[in-house]
Amino acid sequence: MASKCTFRRGIHIPERKERTTGKDAELIPTPKQVVIPINQHFGAPNKALVAVGDAVKRGQKIADAASPGPMTVPVHASIAGIVRKIEPRLQSNNTEGPCIVIEADESAQGDAMMTPLDPWTCSKDEALTRIRDGGCVGMGGAGFPAHIKLNPPPHLKIDYIIADGAECEGYLTTDEAAIRAKPDVIVKGIAILMKITGVQTALIGMEDNKASLVPVLEKAIAEGRYPGSIEVRLCRTRYPQGGEKMLIKALTGREVPSGGLPGDSGCIVQNVGSLIAIAEAFTIGRPLIKRGLTVSGGACGNPRNIVAPIGTLLTDLVPDYFNIDYDRLAKIIFGGPMMGTAVPTAAIPVQKNTSGINFLTLEETYDCNEEYCIRCGRCVRNCSARLFPVLLNNALEAGDLAEAQKIGLMDCMECGACSFNCPAKIRLVQRFRVGKFRLRNYLAAKQAAAQAKAQKA
Repeated sequence: MASKCTFRRGIHIPERKERTTGKDAELIPTPKQVVIPINQHFGAPNKALVAVGDAVKRGQKIADAASPGPMTVPVHASIAGIVRKIEPRLQSNNTEGPCIVIEADESAQGDAMMTPLDPWTCSKDEALTRIRDGGCVGMGGAGFPAHIKLNPPPHLKIDYIIADGAECEGYLTTDEAAIRAKPDVIVKGIAILMKITGVQTALIGMEDNKASLVPVLEKAIAEGRYPGSIEVRLCRTRYPQGGEKMLIKALTGREVPSGGLPGDSGCIVQNVGSLIAIAEAFTIGRPLIKRGLTVSGGACGNPRNIVAPIGTLLTDLVPDYFNIDYDRLAKIIFGGPMMGTAVPTAAIPVQKNTSGINFLTLEETYDCNEEYCIRCGRCVRNCSARLFPVLLNNALEAGDLAEAQKIGLMDCMECGACSFNCPAKIRLVQRFRVGKFRLRNYLAAKQAAAQAKAQKA
């Protein structure tokens, strides 16, 4: 194991992991219903393949793109039952999207899993098809199709497969629980990725608050005896180490270029949960129909790591399962407290990229008015992307989207370090998210105008 590494800048945040650290992930009782969003990936939208009244089996494909293209990933039934509704429902991004509501039904019991596929003898195309058909996406948060990551353009030379086990967000310990429970499956997932891509070197990156898991992984690596080199490396605990760009820099010293992707630096990064899903899609033929997540926070009296079917509503579980103190509850966050999304209710479905749900008290968050920027420079000193948040904010306030783009708005990874350290409590990251949306619309309108002008000419 190499000496501890890290990246420049970043911040130290209150970890608050102690309430679930070391706890195994519990498989929750099968819910009476699931609400499954049909679009849970970064890419072209899906459409429902089932109708109200249909009986579906667990693992059955229920949504896919009309013309499956490279940026599409299907969705599967996470329980066996009857389709009761197909309607818009509120999702964790605070927008309504089409969902398939399945009610558990004993008469519809059964599985529709895929036939296991040997990853060592199948072709690359067969392997990529299996990963897509299994609905595998990045489970760290972005939901990027896994099969796309594993098939980079021919001009890119990939040198490293990186397993992301950093889990730098506060409260969350679901990756830690997965590493402890299934180290052999994670290592097999890495080996499968190495086989598909032809890469000979893989690195497993974790923060040093999980140093106790190093022997567990090293034992799995030794027992697996897979071709190539798989090495565990510890990083000094620092936020946002779990971001792809930061972990690549910490582990390899390489930088992802502005506007680029990890492949541009010769790396492919997958979350450890995604590696488990990929391995199980081959070995047992199970699509991504359940995931691990952490349920915690000061208002949660019984914090746990759980494994839940995709589409589970926590409000459908027995009231005392997590023992939520609603008198103290101030905010519900889907994801981690830094990059997660505040939602108005817990009646929102667990998705493929839901790493945690945190029930926070007023003491764990803040509710205050913004003050004037005092030009202290903390946001600049702590930006891991080496941007100038204060200048980005000035450009956006002035409505100068072109200047914001020039400064590097699209390179912001929305980690929230600038907002966390701002003494004026300016909600910088929220402004940057809105600014990105406005910039995309501005660029699209500019391109459309240019095309219209060209057609007239």
